[in-house]
Amino acid sequence: MKALSNEVKNLLDRLYNLRGEDSVILTKMNKEREEAIETQERTKNEKEVLLKEIDRLSEDEKTLAEEGEKLTSVLSSINRDDFANVLERLHLDFEPAALNEKVNSMLPDTIAGIVSEKDSASKKLEEVETEMNNAITKVEELGIRKDEALSNQAKLNEYFELALSGNINITRDAITSLLDKFDFSENEGREAAKLLMFPEDALYEYDATLKSGDKQSGKTISEVIAEAKQESKEQIFDAPVQTEKVELKEEIKEDASNTSEVQESVNEKPILEDIFSQVINEIEIPHEETQKVEDSQSEKEKLLKTLDENGLNTFNYKDEDLKKIMEHYDSETLSNNVNALKSNKIDLKILKDNIELLYDKELTQKIEKLLSLGKVAKDISLMPSVLTKYDLQGLNNTINVLQISGLDPRKVPLMAY
Repeated sequence: MKALSNEVKNLLDRLYNLRGEDSVILTKMNKEREEAIETQERTKNEKEVLLKEIDRLSEDEKTLAEEGEKLTSVLSSINRDDFANVLERLHLDFEPAALNEKVNSMLPDTIAGIVSEKDSASKKLEEVETEMNNAITKVEELGIRKDEALSNQAKLNEYFELALSGNINITRDAITSLLDKFDFSENEGREAAKLLMFPEDALYEYDATLKSGDKQSGKTISEVIAEAKQESKEQIFDAPVQTEKVELKEEIKEDASNTSEVQESVNEKPILEDIFSQVINEIEIPHEETQKVEDSQSEKEKLLKTLDENGLNTFNYKDEDLKKIMEHYDSETLSNNVNALKSNKIDLKILKDNIELLYDKELTQKIEKLLSLGKVAKDISLMPSVLTKYDLQGLNNTINVLQISGLDPRKVPLMAY
């Protein structure tokens, strides 16, 4: 059994991913749909707030115009001399003509300011409605696209089942046409079609390995390479520096000799030894890079321990999430933030899709600010984006704008923040 090349293995990894529920295409669609639904809900609430604001401004404009007209009419009809004696005795500074002039001077600008606010709110309303309508359309489109993607996935699985059973009778054009819908390039499509049409070359071996799992006591060369690539930020196998070979050669030879059958000839090498020797001789890993991998693994272990100590299930987090935390890792901040969520009875599930909250140094203050407004833990648990959308200053500014506009931040839903 020959070892699969990296190119073939990567291609089969991609194809098998597309066959399952965790398909990158379906995952992306689900995420886009969730974001579109969230946008739809947020803009719906923003629209309600803006409509109320426009109604209030329209009412202010109408009231000021009516009352201003009445006031100027009354002031114009008053003759100060008719009240000269009482004004003088009471020491009242009442000049109807001057007051009337001031009203006529200031009122138009005041009304114009309200009209300007209303126009801005109306413009914002148009933008919010457009965003809301686009989100609604996107949800509908994604529903159609997901149905199509599931249909394509079912067809791909059918092709694989035929190939694995040795009954593949599909033309190359039919396979490449299907793979084109999964964004495969022309060359990738041809190579994938070849794997399905001639499964004995690689597909059988890959599928058997996948189903059997890792039955060896140690890690395979492929696993070592994959882990090194995973942990290092560079392509460590192409680095133009003096290297030292991974000290696996002797161990692999020993394993190979233990598992091989008695040789019929002293000049005959075990098949496994031939394969592993060839692979080991071609792979050189820089010493500096292996050290980086070890250091990275050590940091990752510390992080996982901290998460576990704070009652977080690390299986909820993807590798990219853990890397993101490690880039900003601060065990004290992480523990304080988890405690802040727990003590305020905010659902820890919000951390799964808002991983940045674990290293947000202002998280506790933002939570306290929202709670001081009258918001409750359930509000924040349902709309955690308010914690990631703003820093503390931005949150305070938003609250101030709502108050200046005459709105009660406690009554305004967090979606509208």
